[in-house]
Amino acid sequence: MDFGIFTFGELTRGPSGSGRSAAQRIDETLRLARLADEAGLDVIGLGEHHRHDFAFSAPEIVLAAIARETHRIRLTTAVTVLSTADPARVFEQFATLDIVSGGRAEILAGRGVFPESFPLFGYDPADYDALFEDKLELLLQMREQADVTWPAPGAGTRRRAHHALHEAAIAPRPLQERLPIWRGVGGTPSSFVRAGQAGVPLFLALLSGHQHFVRLVELYRTAGPRPGTQRRP
Repeated sequence: MDFGIFTFGELTRGPSGSGRSAAQRIDETLRLARLADEAGLDVIGLGEHHRHDFAFSAPEIVLAAIARETHRIRLTTAVTVLSTADPARVFEQFATLDIVSGGRAEILAGRGVFPESFPLFGYDPADYDALFEDKLELLLQMREQADVTWPAPGAGTRRRAHHALHEAAIAPRPLQERLPIWRGVGGTPSSFVRAGQAGVPLFLALLSGHQHFVRLVELYRTAGPRPGTQRRP
C-alpha cells in the first residue's frame, strides 16, 4: 500500500480573509513536497484546473520543479484533463519529467470535474466521452510505440478525436520501460468497465460517498484480462 498527498492547489481564503496568490501556493507546494519526500511518502499528485481559484493549470511544470527538490517521491497529476489535451504533447511532457526526475513520473488521466477547459481549448462539451476514450487509447499506444500510426490500419473510418498520424515520432522516450498511466474515474459504471478492458490501473475520486464503489470496482475487476490496482502498471 502506498501513501501520498494530492492537491488541487486551491487559492482559498484564510481566517483573516486574505487569499493566497498562485506564486504563494506553488511555493507552499514545493515545500510540502520536500517534507513529504523526507517523511518517506510515496507519491504527490497535482490537479489540473484552468480557473482563477486554482494554482495549477500546468501541473507538469510544477512537478518538474518538485523533481529537482526531491529524491524518491513519485510525481503524478490528479488529474491530467486528457479530453482537452493533445496526447502526444502529454506523453512527451511526462517522458521529459520522467527523465528529469530519474524515472519517477506517472500520468493520471481523467475527464475532469469542471468544464472550463472545453471552451478554453476549443472543444465541445457534448463530445465529453468520445474525446477522452479516443485520446486515452492513443496515449496508451504512444506508451508502447516510439513511432505511431493513428488510427491503426483496419480501425474503421469513424470520426476520431485526434488527427491522423503516420509513423509520427513520439520523443523523447521515458526512462521507465512503461510510463505508468492511470485512469481516474468518478462514479460512472462504464468508466470502470473500460478501465478494466484497457488493463490500466484505476484511481477512484470519492465524489459522492463510498458505499456503491464496491460494486463498481467489481465491474472493473471482471471486465478485463489484467484486473487489479497495482502501483506499477
